[in-house]
This record gives sequence, C-alpha cells and structure tokens, in this order.
Amino acid sequence: MFTQQLYTNCLAQGAYYIESNGEGAVIDPMREVQQYIDLATSRGAKIKYVFETHFHADFVSGHVDLAKRTGAAIVYGPTSMQTGFEMITGADGQEFPLGACKVRLIHTPGHTMESSCFLLIDENGKETSLFTGDTLFIGDVGRPDLAQKVLAELTQEKLAAHLFDSLRNKIMPLNDDIIVYPGHGAGSACGKKLSDETQDTLGHQKHTNYALDPKLSKEDFMKEVLTGLTPPPGYFPQNVLLNIQGYDDIENVMKRSAVGLTANAFQLTAEGENAFILDTRSASDFAKVFIPGSVNIGLNGSFATWIGTVIPDVRQKIMLVCEPGKEEEAIRRMARVGFDQCLGYLDGGIDTWVAAGKPTDSIESITADEFYSHYENGEGRLLDVRKASEFRTEHILGAQHVPLDYVRDRIAEVNATEKTWVHCAAGYRSMIFISLLRKSGYTNLIDIHGGFNALKSLHKLPMSEYTEQTTEL
Repeated sequence: MFTQQLYTNCLAQGAYYIESNGEGAVIDPMREVQQYIDLATSRGAKIKYVFETHFHADFVSGHVDLAKRTGAAIVYGPTSMQTGFEMITGADGQEFPLGACKVRLIHTPGHTMESSCFLLIDENGKETSLFTGDTLFIGDVGRPDLAQKVLAELTQEKLAAHLFDSLRNKIMPLNDDIIVYPGHGAGSACGKKLSDETQDTLGHQKHTNYALDPKLSKEDFMKEVLTGLTPPPGYFPQNVLLNIQGYDDIENVMKRSAVGLTANAFQLTAEGENAFILDTRSASDFAKVFIPGSVNIGLNGSFATWIGTVIPDVRQKIMLVCEPGKEEEAIRRMARVGFDQCLGYLDGGIDTWVAAGKPTDSIESITADEFYSHYENGEGRLLDVRKASEFRTEHILGAQHVPLDYVRDRIAEVNATEKTWVHCAAGYRSMIFISLLRKSGYTNLIDIHGGFNALKSLHKLPMSEYTEQTTEL
C-alpha cells in the first residue's frame, strides 16, 4: 500500500495518490492532472478511481480530465446534483476495492451536503487513513456557509448542525491511530483556524481540535463555527458550477492563452476586448514601471486566491504582463481557479512596452523610516489593508482599516485626495490594493515597503494592545 500527498501551496490544497497492487486512486486532484498520471506510470500502476470529497468551491478540480485520460471512474458521495459527466454516486458505507485494499465512503454532510470522507483500509482489514476533504482540517473544520451560495434552501445553520452530527457520529468513533489527511492547510479560504500541519493522527485531533471536544454542545459548536465568518471570494460559486458541469481541458486553455504579443498587438487587443491587464511581477518591480490601468498580483504570493478575490467574474478577459519565462506558470495558476479567458501575454515583458515608447506609470514606495518622518510631522493618513483578524490582533494606533478582501465594496471609504500611506503585512497585498485604486483614478496612495513588519521593527510607533485573535478569511 502506498500513499502520497501532493500539496499545492498557492491554494493550500492537498491532493492524494493512493495505490495497492498496481491499482491507484487520486483524491481531490488539481486541474493539472499529468502529475498524477506520471506518478502512476512511474510506479507501474493504473488509476482506477478519482474520489472527490465534494464539489469544490476554491479551485477547479481535475476529475473530468483525469477520468478522460485514464478511464478512471469519478466517485462522489450522495448527491442529487446533475453533473455534466459520468460519475458514480456512492452510498454511505460503500466500499471500493483497490488492489488488496478497500476505500470506504463515509458520508459527512456539513461543509456541503454531498461532503464525504474516504477511509483507507489495508490488506489486513486495518483502518489506516482518513481523507477528510473539507469536513475536518488539522485544528479546524470546514466552513458551513458555502453551499448556501449554490442551493438557496440551505442555510449555514442547517449545514453547521449537519456538520456537528457528522463529526460526532461518523468521525469521532474511528480509531485514534488513523492518520487524518485534510483537503487544506493554513492559508485556505475554506476554514478559519487551519494549522500549518498537513496531517495528524485522529487521536491528537480529538485532544486539540476544538470542534472534536466531546463536551461541546451542538448549540455551542454551531456558535463557534459560525462566528467570524466573512463573505467568501466571489469566484467560489462559479468554481462549484464548473466542478459540477465540467470545463475545458487545461491543455486547450494553454494552447489558446500562451500567445506572445508585440506591444502594439497587446495594446490593440486590450483596448478592443476591454481586457483586464494583470501584471504578475513582484511588487517592487511593478512599482517602478507598469502599464497604466494594469493591476499587480505577484506570482510570488497567493496568486490564484487573490485573482479570484480581486476579479469577480471567471469569464473576465485577461492579458498578462510577466517576468519573461513565467507566462505559462501564470496561465496555469489562473486556470486552477477557473480563469480561462487569457488572451495572451506581452512578449518580452515590460521592457518590450518601454522600448516601444508606450505610456507608463509608477507608484511611489517608501521605507518605514521615511514614513516615520512624515508621521512625526502629522502628515497624511495611514491605511492598513490587512485582514480584520490581523488588524484586531495588532495595529498602529490611528490607522484606518480597509481590508483588501473587500476593497470593491469599501472603496468609498478611501480618501481620493489626501496623501495616504498604505501597508499590509509585508508589501504584497498593499501593491494589489494601490494598483486597483490607481486603475480607478486614485493617485494619492503611497506604498510602505516591507509593510507592518517593517513599521513594527522601528519600535517607535504606538501600537494597539492585543484584544482578540479571531482568524477570519
């Protein structure tokens, strides 16, 4: 028996390959499925099943393409959804033979109604591993408010009640030595308090995970899991529908999107198609020179998640400005969250644009020390764009808080004329924020290089006292 976790840091997502006697299965695959095919081939195995723990919201799964390329059967838990592809609707407790092992489907509604875990049973009949999807994380459980965005009759209260029952009646009775393999880790928008750890024993989780505390009543559990939830990124419901209905093969997306354009062709296409110009370079490089109206989301951060947060519609036409050689990576990472409408990229990157004599823009970025001199003189205002949980934990006294996550809804709170210094934690999100507002005509925003971390290291600025650390999305 063989098990391998394949973790994608950009989305804090765990997919799994399991195998016994030449028969393999993949659990919650990413859209780039060749990696699983290559792994099975290298081990002389054939992929027999694609097990899906639920219809994912935060990424486009690879189930459709993997089944097409390998002949594997797609398996979901009990669901009434009509999908755009052939699948097996498994029953609670149904077992699927895999070589000398078995995989038992355990229906665990709560995160969504079809949510299921998959229990791996070895050749000796021992229950060894539990692949929990978004039902149980390390240190947390899946948020119970997403399915209501797809099915209006569901409420987060109904889902939270289902989740409590699933944990108590289906998960907690299992043996303590079972290894828990979750669908996500810290950084995912599918939970609130996810650990950096990507696996643990069920016994340890019973002792450390608040949601598995046997003393917790259903009412208290519901209050705990529903407190602090913030609206999910706008692309979530669209990804659910793609996972239900099907989608285009990622290799087709690559062929039509990975097209290098001259500066003139880039400009004409962007203007003619009303395309969103996305610059994926580092924040510091972007600040120095960029195409007017472009928005910076760097590849060196949670790229896919922030695209889905900043751009509300996966059908939006996008054109890329990248560091040369990074174009295909950007296209693939966009496709992970359903953004397939890339019209091409600027061949040669920003240097091509500059060499062609096209108009450029820049954003002022200053050091923490430089900001402090302005602060001492009482100039302008300070804007903190971190998450609410970060701001509550600690912030500079007097700072205005407008989280990047909800800038489109709260843009009116940002003064368009007063000089304003903007910071996040380290500088990645502040440049996204400033570039978005520059696109809307704000020219008064100045970036603080190094963000809150640099400001705090000065030991000169008055800080708020710790109040409450409630992790929000």
